[in-house]
Amino acid sequence: MHPIRRSPDYTLMAVVALLLGIGIVMVYTSSTAIAEADFGNRYYFLVRQAIWVAIGLGSMAVFASINPWFWQKHSRTALLVAIVLLILVVIPGVGISRLGARRWLGYGQLAFQPSEVTKFAFIMWLSTYLARNARDVQNFVRGLLPPLLVLGLLFGLIMLEPDLGTSLTLAGTGGLMLFAAGARLSHLAGLAVVGVAGIFALAKIDEERWSRITTFLNPWADPTDSGYQIIQALLAFGSGGLFGVGLGQSRQKYFYLPERHTDMIYAVLGEELGFIGAVLVLLLFFAFAWRGYRISIQAPDRFTSLLAAGVTSLITLQAALNIAVVTASVPSTGIPLPFLSYGGTSLLITLSGVGILLGVSRYCRN
Repeated sequence: MHPIRRSPDYTLMAVVALLLGIGIVMVYTSSTAIAEADFGNRYYFLVRQAIWVAIGLGSMAVFASINPWFWQKHSRTALLVAIVLLILVVIPGVGISRLGARRWLGYGQLAFQPSEVTKFAFIMWLSTYLARNARDVQNFVRGLLPPLLVLGLLFGLIMLEPDLGTSLTLAGTGGLMLFAAGARLSHLAGLAVVGVAGIFALAKIDEERWSRITTFLNPWADPTDSGYQIIQALLAFGSGGLFGVGLGQSRQKYFYLPERHTDMIYAVLGEELGFIGAVLVLLLFFAFAWRGYRISIQAPDRFTSLLAAGVTSLITLQAALNIAVVTASVPSTGIPLPFLSYGGTSLLITLSGVGILLGVSRYCRN
């Protein structure tokens, strides 16, 4: 028998609404130049982002109304569907290739990334597994090995696209969920060492990935090619100073900074709103993590607790990784900034994940 249903977490909803509002404004101001040049309409990306936000909020409301134990019943099906989609996307002629990567299924503007669906399907499945095998979580063979094998399969399929950023986010989320479930720190530390060594090996055997690491270490070694994007991002932050150059006054958006309204939108925000604006967004993501983990702690049972922890960890890790890349703190990974970056299906699926989190909050203990 499930606990009494209550109101959702309104504080979390307010935080998400603020992030979405900032995102819509920043998508508009960062995309006006390229929108006018390519489409003759400075509002091109703004209108599409607003439409996807509206659709995403509708999806969030629907997911928030669904009993969270529904995901427990159908977690295995969701994982199998995700695996099939990942296999389909790497098949030539089926998956859609863009910018040298085959990551999409669908047609035209309705294309989506199966890896986005996979992240939440894995969270549902892992929450179910860890809830049902709570006594074995500290045993490596009986408790940790099965989810590690599943994670390895998903990691490998996503790397075939290739998409290292999503693979790292998925692995990091899995690790945090295992920690929350009570896995031994010695096991997790060993896995972390093996994982770092594996990532280094994957980067070393691929020229493009390795160039991202060398560029991160010294972007000025090749300022007109591999180091160009990160240098322009740093120039944007440097130009912003404490209070910014003013909303809509970015210089870097005029074809200096690549991916200005997608992966690099935080750099434009730092230029226009300065250190104050950049810190405000950081604080909002901290608030999101606080409310999400609070929901996890107050969840009515082990499954919903792990489900909330997984969704919170996934979105927070994506934000942290994007901001770390834009500020030249880690090598480039190609991860968008949740709620802010321009993007349709990615935003839709992220808001659906927030809906799952809100659904858990409706059954939390006082």
